[in-house]
Amino acid sequence: MRARPLGRLAATLVAVALLQAGCAVAPQGGLSEVIQRPAERALLAGLRAYDDGQYGDAEQALTLALRTGLVSAKDRAAAHKHLAFVYCTSQRLKPCEGAFRAARVADAEFLLSRAEAGHPLWGPVYKRVASAP
Repeated sequence: MRARPLGRLAATLVAVALLQAGCAVAPQGGLSEVIQRPAERALLAGLRAYDDGQYGDAEQALTLALRTGLVSAKDRAAAHKHLAFVYCTSQRLKPCEGAFRAARVADAEFLLSRAEAGHPLWGPVYKRVASAP
C-alpha cells in the first residue's frame, strides 16, 4: 500500500514544527525525508504533545527521540529543553536540571529565550545550570 503524500497544510505544519525544534539543516531529500526518520518523527510528536499540554505523552516521545538518535545537535538540545520544561512543571527539579545540562552538552550555543528564562518554574533552575562552569 502506498503512503499518501502530505497535504499542503500538513506539510506546512510539519515545517513550522521543525523550525521550532531547531532543525539545523533540511536534508537533501527534503521535508519528507526528515519526517520518515524515527527520531525526528518522535521529536515532532513530542513537541506537538507539549504544545497541546499532554506532558506525559511529550515526555515519552521526546525521550524516544533522544534514544533513537536525533541527527542535529539543535534538535537534541530542543528535546532536552522541552523535557526540562516537563520535569520542572511536575516539580522534578533534579531531572529538570539534568535535562538543561544535557541541552548545553548537546549544543554549546543552547540558550533559553528571555521569556523562557524568566519562567517562574524553570527559570531559576536554568539560571543555576547556566551559571555553572
